This record gives sequence, C-alpha cells and structure tokens, in this order.
Amino acid sequence: MSYNNENIFAKIIRGEIPCKKVYEDDHLLAFHDIQKAASTHILLIPKKPYCSFNDFSLNASPEEISRFFKTAQLIAEENDLSKTGYRLVTNHGNDAMQTVHHFHLHILGKDTLGNFTSNN
Repeated sequence: MSYNNENIFAKIIRGEIPCKKVYEDDHLLAFHDIQKAASTHILLIPKKPYCSFNDFSLNASPEEISRFFKTAQLIAEENDLSKTGYRLVTNHGNDAMQTVHHFHLHILGKDTLGNFTSNN
C-alpha cells in the first residue's frame, strides 16, 4: 500500500483542515477525534507518512517509536486518564476497518469501556 498524501490526517498535518489540538511537536500531532467513541477520544499521529502500524513498526527509527508511545502515555496522564484507565487502539488494514491510511493511535478514556467480544 502506498501512502496517499491527500488523506484527511495529511491535510490536518499541513493545516488545510482544522483540528482541536491536544499536543504538537516537530514529529507528532494529537487532537480530539470528531467521531468520539468515548468521553475522551484523542488521536495521536506521526507527522511522517506512515500508512499503518506495520509500516510505522517496520520503517520508523527506534527513537521515533519510543517517542510516539512515550507521548501517548504523557497525553493520557495530562488528560487525567491514568488513574481510572484508558484504552489504546490502532487498526491495520481492511479486516480491522482501518479507514484512514495514515498510522494513528486512538486514546480512549473517561468512560467504562466495554469488553472485547468475539463475533464468531
């Protein structure tokens, strides 16, 4: 899969589409999801063009990977999610229903989140 530079997250990174920012540095951007699945629903994205978790894991430097997940923890802490709990979710590919092909992490909290159940 090749990266589509016209996906919605690429446009947000370039400032073509506004977002409600939670965190930003030279490498990462975090913002509130407009289609909330929990009271707190933040998306964390790298600014480099990675299509998916696999792409990120295989091609990002160890420093980029470490920075990404340390920032996810920092965002959870700064949004008072650590004491009661939170969920991190990322989807890879069609079977997982990945709808935006730019690697992103959902940080969900401030609600009791349901159990994962099998649909088999």
